[in-house]
Amino acid sequence: MSGVVLGELILHSFSLYDSSLAIVTLFSSLAHEEWILKTLAFVILAGAIMALIEQSGGVGGFVHYVLDEKSFVKSERSALMLSYMLGVIIFIETSITALISGAVGKPLCDRYKIPHAKLAMVCDSTAAPIGSLIVLNGYGALLLGLISTQISLGYIHSNATEMLISALKFNFYAIFALLVTFIFIYFGLSFGPMKKSLYQENKIQIRLNNIKSMNYMLLPVLLMIILVFVFLYITGNGDILKGSGSSAIFYTMFTTLLFTLAYFVGTSNMSLSVWLGTAFKGAREFTPISFILIFAFAIGNVTGELKTGLYLSSLASANVSVYFLAGIIFLLSSLISFSTGTSWGTFSIMVPIAVPMAVGMDANIALCIGAVISGGIFGDHCSPISDTTIISSMASNCEVIEHVKTQLPYALISAGAAFSMFVLFSFI
Repeated sequence: MSGVVLGELILHSFSLYDSSLAIVTLFSSLAHEEWILKTLAFVILAGAIMALIEQSGGVGGFVHYVLDEKSFVKSERSALMLSYMLGVIIFIETSITALISGAVGKPLCDRYKIPHAKLAMVCDSTAAPIGSLIVLNGYGALLLGLISTQISLGYIHSNATEMLISALKFNFYAIFALLVTFIFIYFGLSFGPMKKSLYQENKIQIRLNNIKSMNYMLLPVLLMIILVFVFLYITGNGDILKGSGSSAIFYTMFTTLLFTLAYFVGTSNMSLSVWLGTAFKGAREFTPISFILIFAFAIGNVTGELKTGLYLSSLASANVSVYFLAGIIFLLSSLISFSTGTSWGTFSIMVPIAVPMAVGMDANIALCIGAVISGGIFGDHCSPISDTTIISSMASNCEVIEHVKTQLPYALISAGAAFSMFVLFSFI
């Protein structure tokens, strides 16, 4: 909140009256944004659904199945690797990816006393990176639109889809983030703040350990995965790439909540009063997360009004060598994404800047677009005001600041490797 206040004071020449009025107007406008309301509702509905799944015994049944019955999970490595694989497979929507990876991994982390910060890193380090590599989602729709605009302006002379596919080959940060996370899990490499991270006992008691009860977890999770595709298809009028991500996740969570009502109560797993009480309790526990998100959206809006991205770009465009252009675009995109908490906004700011710069300096356009994508994902990955960061923390039952501090060294390793590749390919 202090960042929002300071930003508005700067924008209004430190006038207390004008700044106060602007803050009220800002939060009022955010409250009228449909996508923001749906994202906040997603968080509250997610809290209700996760509490219901735990109360139903579905988590206990799943834990019993993978640990005792089939012995799929035998150690910290295999527990985290399961969440990693889910994060890679479920690439359609970053919020759903992080939520499911966290929901599945959290009880396994509790069994092996694994710090939840490790799980939060796995959830966050797979969600946005894999979503930006396999762009059958909102990322793809946005990037195709931005590239098409540059084609219409005459800067690009190829098909938008072909250019996007070429650019994705240079999405080095996402590639390295997935690789570093895999190495972190496989070799158990904990250093920096992550080495000091401790396991905190889950206060929620898991009941029912029979195998059949795991259906109360698996069916809602499977339904969520399917429904995201369905609602992206519906909201996109038959085109998944044009679907609304915020609408899809909201409708998915609402439909899943109704499913748990019919399934859990209908099979006498719990009474209607227990279902209502559990859903309300779960929603109430996740309500503070929604307030964190609204403040994150607010400060992102303020930094946008301050023209942070355009200012940084103007500083860099004065004296730039073509050999360092892609690397500088990556760094600028990272700073903008980190300060605003949104990769989407970063793409919208930087693609129209990066493409003309690449054309003017006779640089590789696909490489420069790839640098924008990589930088946007890196900044979004590390930013404490990013919705993906917050949701990954929420799903893993980890404090946001702890999650940011513990995963930052690993993200910086991936970013350093990505920057080196952008400079190397510029010379090539």
